[in-house]
Amino acid sequence: MPRLTFEKELASLRESLVRMGTLVESQIEAALDALRRRDGGAAEKVRTQDQYLNELLKQIREQVFMVISTQQPVARDLRHLMGIQYIATELERMGDYAVRIARMTGTLVGLPDRPLRAEFGIMGELAIGQVHDILEALIEENELHAREVAGRDNEIDRLYHRVFEELVAEIGTGKIDSDDALRSVTLLLVAHNLERIADRVTNVAEDIVFLETGQVVELG
Repeated sequence: MPRLTFEKELASLRESLVRMGTLVESQIEAALDALRRRDGGAAEKVRTQDQYLNELLKQIREQVFMVISTQQPVARDLRHLMGIQYIATELERMGDYAVRIARMTGTLVGLPDRPLRAEFGIMGELAIGQVHDILEALIEENELHAREVAGRDNEIDRLYHRVFEELVAEIGTGKIDSDDALRSVTLLLVAHNLERIADRVTNVAEDIVFLETGQVVELG
């Protein structure tokens, strides 16, 4: 397979990766919007659309394997192919977290309405911002931008630990009824999944550094 064909395959893989990332971003936004509005129908739509992410991941994997088997790429080319596959896997997992948030929304819809803590809105905005910006770093092939995005993870971690401690303390008082206890546990899971999205963004940042430099780094 001539070099020009490999470059076309690589460009095609990058396009698929960006398309996958854009879908993940929209899935997270939709899941958080459904949570804010207590919209069970919108949450269910997030769950059903997850199949498209799974299919994109499958297509990217198959294309990577096809290029490896037909071209026998050299070290730098192989690094790019494996980096793309690593990132696709991380994006698919972010999509899984969006689905879990949607599933938790379905639980909350069946419980008495209570105002969401402000931390959930802030964590959601931070998570969406991180996903958007890590996609920019991927498109720009910008290692420094990727490192900067990964550095924002501490803020989401701080908010998550605050929410965790407050909700656990609330449950521990024994002064809330079963509905409120279930609501608190469900919100703990929502917060955990938001925190995990941010962790996956850090993993993607590490993969971008690997793609661009060949260095394996720990940014968490």
